[in-house]
Amino acid sequence: MLLQAAGFAVLAALSPTALLITAIYLGSARPRTTALCYLAGAVLISTLMGIAVLLLLRYGHFQLPGHRTPRYGLRLGLGLLILAAIAVVARRKPRLLGLSGQARGPGQPGRPPIPGPPGQPPDPGHPGQPGGGKGIVSRLVSSPAPVTAFVAGVLVFLPALTFIAAIQVIATARAGLPLSALGLAIVIVINVGFVWLPFLAYLAMPDLTTRKLTAFNAWLRAHGRILLVLALLVAGAVLTVDGLLGLIRRT
Repeated sequence: MLLQAAGFAVLAALSPTALLITAIYLGSARPRTTALCYLAGAVLISTLMGIAVLLLLRYGHFQLPGHRTPRYGLRLGLGLLILAAIAVVARRKPRLLGLSGQARGPGQPGRPPIPGPPGQPPDPGHPGQPGGGKGIVSRLVSSPAPVTAFVAGVLVFLPALTFIAAIQVIATARAGLPLSALGLAIVIVINVGFVWLPFLAYLAMPDLTTRKLTAFNAWLRAHGRILLVLALLVAGAVLTVDGLLGLIRRT
């Protein structure tokens, strides 16, 4: 159970946008406080939604042997939804936030760029231009501050289908409370990995981490959509096949 849930959590964690926002906050005037608030928002929403999905599925008794058909029907439905999401991602214009600012040097807080409209290059950032992006997350990220970073963490980490898939593995397993709590904690930690891993690296090596994250932005802008599509493809295929096989064996 834990290994399978962790696998789906890894796929859920593959969010180029989450990592790019982390890099922006680590290049802001108050990098530690701002990034920590972003992490707090991400952990809070992941925990609340994880518990909600877990309790909902447990309330429906999906873990019981007699509910085999609903359990595999749920997995098949999630798999098909994830596969359908691939078409949406493939047709949607890129909405990644860019990092066009300079890397922070000692005593030189970097000024984060202001994200431009979806599908357009980001504005390099001009004084007096808060909220240059059209989306709410773009507006929040354009003015890095602890409160806006916390809200951005909540919005960016609203549960995706792959995150729900990870939680359903725990909820549908015949596991006790301690093991279920451990599984939920593992999923949450992995899900927000693109925030706490760069944050810890920044605490140890701030200049090197900021330079690497800024350089990595170019690769993400070029390959972020492919990365997301592959993650969705793997998760959707696994859930669909598992659900179909479970239903066929039932009949």
